[in-house]
This record gives sequence, C-alpha cells and structure tokens, in this order.
Amino acid sequence: MPRSFFPYKKPSSISFCDFINPACNAMNTMPELQSRGNRPLKMSFEEQLRALVFFHLEEHTSAQHLLQTLKEDDFAREHIAPEDGIEKSSFSEAINTRGLEQFLHVFENLQQQASHLLPEAHKDLGQLVGIDGSLIDGTLSMLWADYRKASKKAKVHVGFDLNRSIPRKVHLTEGNGAERPFVSQILSKGQTGVLDRGYQCHELFDQLQENDQLFICRIKASTKKKIVSQHAIPADTIVFFDAMVLLGTAGINQSQHPLRLVGYEVDCVKYWIATNRYDLSAEQIAQAYKLRWNIENFFAWWKRHLKVYHLIARSSYGLLVQILSGLITYLLLAIYCHNHFKEKVSIRRVRQLRTQIENELRCWPMADDNQQFEKEPNLQNVSAIT
Repeated sequence: MPRSFFPYKKPSSISFCDFINPACNAMNTMPELQSRGNRPLKMSFEEQLRALVFFHLEEHTSAQHLLQTLKEDDFAREHIAPEDGIEKSSFSEAINTRGLEQFLHVFENLQQQASHLLPEAHKDLGQLVGIDGSLIDGTLSMLWADYRKASKKAKVHVGFDLNRSIPRKVHLTEGNGAERPFVSQILSKGQTGVLDRGYQCHELFDQLQENDQLFICRIKASTKKKIVSQHAIPADTIVFFDAMVLLGTAGINQSQHPLRLVGYEVDCVKYWIATNRYDLSAEQIAQAYKLRWNIENFFAWWKRHLKVYHLIARSSYGLLVQILSGLITYLLLAIYCHNHFKEKVSIRRVRQLRTQIENELRCWPMADDNQQFEKEPNLQNVSAIT
C-alpha cells in the first residue's frame, strides 16, 4: 500500500502539510497508478509528487542534487523519500515512464481549486488568458527536441489566467513546434486569448472568428490595413485609431473577415491591437493587452525561483511530468499565499515558507525529549524520598 502524506513516526512540519494539502485532496479522485508487470512500484505516485514538488520548492539544481538530499536530509528522508529509499535508476524510470495521467489530473484539479479561491481582478474585461511559449534548453541526446543543428530545445506552451495570475493549460513540443495551432486548443468558450506579435496570422484570426473564439493580439505596425468603417475616438485618451479593417494585402494574405483594430500610444511607443472584442472600449482593449506582461513575469519567476528548467528528465514524457510538477508547485504556492497572506505568489513568501518548515523541524528533538521526560519518573526526587 502506498504511504500516505501524514502518518509519520516523528511530528511533521505543519507548514509543509498545510502547503501540500490541496494536492492531497486532488489525489482523492485521480486514477490509480499501476505498476508494469509483476514488479511492485519502487516509488508510489504520492512519493513521486512529493519528491518533484520538493525539488522545485527547495530550488534543487539537478536530479543528483535531489537524490542526495533524499538520502542525507532528515526531513526529506522521513517525509519525502520512499521508506526504503530510491536509487537513481528507479527514480529515472519513474519520472520518464509513469505518472503523467496522474500529474495532469492533480494539475487540473488544483487549477479548479485556485480558480474558485483566488479573487478575479479586472472582471470587467472578461476571462483573459495570456498565451505564450517558452524554450527549454535540451541536450544532444534529446533526439525528439529538434531546434537547429547541434542544438536541442523543447518548447512549453502555456495558457495563463491573467485575472488570477495562475497557469491554466500546458502543451509541450520540440523547439521548432509552431505556437499558433495551440491558441484554439488552449482557449475555452467565453475566454479571450491575449497574444503577442509572434501570433499574428490573418488566417488564424479568420479561423478564431469562425470558431467564435475571442482574441486580443498585437500586430506589426507595418501591416497593411484596409479600413471598412471607423469608430469615434474620445478626446484626451491614449487611443489614436479605432476601426473595422481587413488586414494584409489583397490576393496575398488579406484576412477574409473584418476585425477591429485599435491603435494607442504609451511612452512614445505605438501599439496596434487586432481583436474581435467589440464590447470593450478602445482603452479597455489597451488595458487588457497590457496585462499580457503577467505571463512574461510568470515565466521569468518560474524559471528563476522554482528551477523548473534544470532538467531531470530527457524524454518528452518525463519532461512534461517535470513541467507539470513545476506548475503544480506554483499553484500550491498561489493557494498557500492567498490563504495565509491574501497575496499573490512572491519569492519573499516562498523563502518564508522554507524557513518555517526548517524551524518547525528543528523542534523535533526537543519535542521528543519533552515527551520522554513526561513519561519517565524524576529519578532525583525518587531517590530523595527513599
């Protein structure tokens, strides 16, 4: 039977249990992880999840670093590692061949928990989903991760809830994988995809409109525009253009369906935003696009403070498991920071959580000694009485 999170011989860190509890709740409804053949699992899914969350939370820099900690650190040995320990070969096999379905389930469940819990900022702008891709440096042995000669990279495509600042969906491809096809897959009904210039494609804009999917996308200033109709522009505003247009050159790459184009200027930089959101004012369109920077900040923070791009897997399967565990760790942090501080995730609060865990664990020997002291008679007093 797999070991549960809580029944340990020594007192557990209250902060760590509180932190990881939403993931425990998510596992109540997940499909059971089965071993292959007749061999028992060397690492249960619970242990695999704990190890990878611990890897990200403690900023380990390699699988070797993690495995050494699981063997030598008191807390990791008692609360993270399998009871019989885990060897490098067994750990690698678990990461690269098992648990993907379960990690997807936990990620989706945590995303739902966070969506119901976290406040929705900018509600007047609707459900905004920032969509972007990020490259992951690979090794030459990762034959599936094509990028260019003598260079291997993978690419993670993320849909990011801009109103709650949490990840929603994720896809993994080789480094050369196109980003535009994932827009339709990431967006759900009623959501608006907020996209940068790399997603500009007039055929994509037509497809999204035909599918009744909403988008806000920055386009190149040099794009040709055929004005169909113009909208009034209020005075004293950053907006200088608002019209229905056809984008591109006729007979070559012109869009088939007219869409709205908003132009505005901030700090002497002109932005051109193509959209099919007609319910928002031009200034609200500008505000919605500005929120897209939240996904850039997320990628930067995620890489820097959770070490998600320090590879511990080489297969596409294992790398997606690693990416999902990094997203799960971020969602757990988002829930924890909201519950305890009513704040968004910050490195200050992550460091504080790490310190709390360490401080609580330093109390173990004292707690054990006190319990033993209470149970044993005071020998000094006994001898004095006799």
